[in-house]
Amino acid sequence: MTSGQPPAPDRSRRAAVLSALDAHPAGDEREARSLDVVRDRLRSLPSPFDRAAGPVHVTASAVVVGTRGVLLHRHRRLRRWLQPGGHLDAEEWPQDAALRECVEETGLVVHHPAPGPYLVHVDVHDAADGHVHLDLRYLVLGPDRDPAPPPEESQEVAWFRWDEAAAVADDALAGALRTARRLIATGTVEVPGATPEETDG
Repeated sequence: MTSGQPPAPDRSRRAAVLSALDAHPAGDEREARSLDVVRDRLRSLPSPFDRAAGPVHVTASAVVVGTRGVLLHRHRRLRRWLQPGGHLDAEEWPQDAALRECVEETGLVVHHPAPGPYLVHVDVHDAADGHVHLDLRYLVLGPDRDPAPPPEESQEVAWFRWDEAAAVADDALAGALRTARRLIATGTVEVPGATPEETDG
């Protein structure tokens, strides 16, 4: 490796995420600003995927949809209903972190829709620990099952109908929900087994 260059996995992740961001249209002004910030930080930070490298880093989360609606959990510290998500493990890809975090926080095994990971939303926000999260949100499919979070995680995890989820969402999550709902309603992303009434709210 050439001195001063990030490890190869970092270069690959950085290039892939930048490509996905370039292909992703902003849903509103907040997301447009977030896209600009994330692109800039990915190009300028030496280790944007490593939470230990600095206070500004990439995180990943999952907007989980299924025949029951949208899956949210009530964050124990923030006391807000949010999508599952968190920090990346060493050399982990964001889309894999989104799935892992969902399993860890809800007890449900989820998967990316065909043909592969779908970046549905991007948001930059201050975290409870004083860090700044560059959050990549992926639309993922969940099973027709009750959540079963492990004891160390928030026990407030539930499926919401679309309008119910929008009613409890903060500004960042609301934008992600609007985009996810539109993608499903137009058939861009298919939720197997769901009727139009279920996916349309």
